[in-house]
Amino acid sequence: MLLHEKTAIITGTNRGIGLATLETFAANGAKIYAHARRETPDFLALINDISRMYGTEIWPICFDLTDYEAMKEKMREIAASKRHIDVLVNNAGIMSDNSSFLMTPIDKMKAVFEVNFFAQMVLTQYVTRIMIRHKAVGGSIVNVASIAAIDGDPAQIEYSASKAALIGATKKLAIELNDYKIRVNAVAPGVTDTDTASAMDEDLMRRTIGKTVMNRKAQTSEISGVILFLASELSSYMTGQVLRADGGM
Repeated sequence: MLLHEKTAIITGTNRGIGLATLETFAANGAKIYAHARRETPDFLALINDISRMYGTEIWPICFDLTDYEAMKEKMREIAASKRHIDVLVNNAGIMSDNSSFLMTPIDKMKAVFEVNFFAQMVLTQYVTRIMIRHKAVGGSIVNVASIAAIDGDPAQIEYSASKAALIGATKKLAIELNDYKIRVNAVAPGVTDTDTASAMDEDLMRRTIGKTVMNRKAQTSEISGVILFLASELSSYMTGQVLRADGGM
């Protein structure tokens, strides 16, 4: 088990890549703080089922990423528990509609950046402090970026730019946090079979998939496998890297 005796925080675990990562980490022995925006009976049942299936502990932590006070309180509770945190996966994010740059109001750009970048940085600050306080050895932060941040496509400038900011932060944090033996890497998925991808314009979806060698979408488990690699000691000599999981674009 690649994450035996490790404790992870994963954001956005109620669906998509976050849910797949929750299952992959649980299957590899991790104890997990599973984040979702709201605590619903369905979410609690979901994490209880995964916990029983893999025989590991999963604790729900629910707050809106843009509610910094709620985030701070949850992180205080984790710090007070005295549990060490070994892995943070910044997965949660939003994608807006497919409007062009000239038709995108600045308020929409700010809203996407708030979730996809600023909230991730605030959470990373809190979690990094917990890692350092408990002297986590070999700590790992994995940011879920996007190929849209690297290659670019028409429309959704706010999404692409927010993920590009996350990649830039990944590279800078890798340098700054190396003194604490915390590695920071990112995965840049291509089009993945998620609810978010289903909101893409059909023509854009077709053109994007057509650029791949494999000529298909990724399954969420194929992305969570890359996240597992970056979180585990298999990637112990990697930091500041961005791994493309894009089907060969």
